[in-house]
Amino acid sequence: MNVNIQFKKGALELCVLYLIHKKEQYGYELAKNVSEHVEVAEGALYPLLRRLVKDGYCTTYLAESNEGPPRKYFKLTPQGEDYLQVLLHEWKKFVSGVMDLIEEGDRDE
Repeated sequence: MNVNIQFKKGALELCVLYLIHKKEQYGYELAKNVSEHVEVAEGALYPLLRRLVKDGYCTTYLAESNEGPPRKYFKLTPQGEDYLQVLLHEWKKFVSGVMDLIEEGDRDE
């Protein structure tokens, strides 16, 4: 069963922002960490990261790597931190509402 694409995109944005909030990361590292919890096409991540930078929620910087060329790390801006808090609040409200609906439905059976 396929999850609605828009629904997944919104959840992916929240996951990526949350992971960057916890620890500044580079693209491949983010892709690996997200995919440990949520099935995601690697191609979906990079356009999202570009948009987060364009929208002012993230900035990037290069850092040397022991394994090849420098890596581009992503860091939340203060605006990104605020946006993450809004998304977390909305997500929790959404999940709570869905769970209430399901539990209510189960009681009616």
